[in-house]
Amino acid sequence: MRIIVSLICGTIFGFGLYISGMIDPQKVLGFLDIWAIADGGWDPSLAFVMGGGLAVAIPIFQFAKNRTEAVCGGEMSLPTNRAITTKLVVGGLLFGTGWGLVGYCPGPALSALAFGHTDTIIFVVAMIAGMGGARAIGLNK
Repeated sequence: MRIIVSLICGTIFGFGLYISGMIDPQKVLGFLDIWAIADGGWDPSLAFVMGGGLAVAIPIFQFAKNRTEAVCGGEMSLPTNRAITTKLVVGGLLFGTGWGLVGYCPGPALSALAFGHTDTIIFVVAMIAGMGGARAIGLNK
């Protein structure tokens, strides 16, 4: 049952990424280019997508944080560490830099694979290689 629910939720999430334009790197880069505000070229629409995501996620996390078992069964394991470390800051900077340079973050990139574009495939392969490299040198413990 959990696998079916996970498949349905993942499909809805991927479809939402598609509808919102989050899988289009040009739309994402148009949002991230705040210097384009002066000439009217900035695209603020993804702020509404992110706000909508927060509006859904916050109440669900509030519901989930007091549970020990998931709705479909299985152990709940929400993160509890709230420490801001150098590793966290550097990782966030690397993630943000990659997102800003390419216009993809991992979830939308995986959703965009469905279209088979070469640049998306190259990005996902590089992303997986980066994850493997980080694991190999012990950065993601």
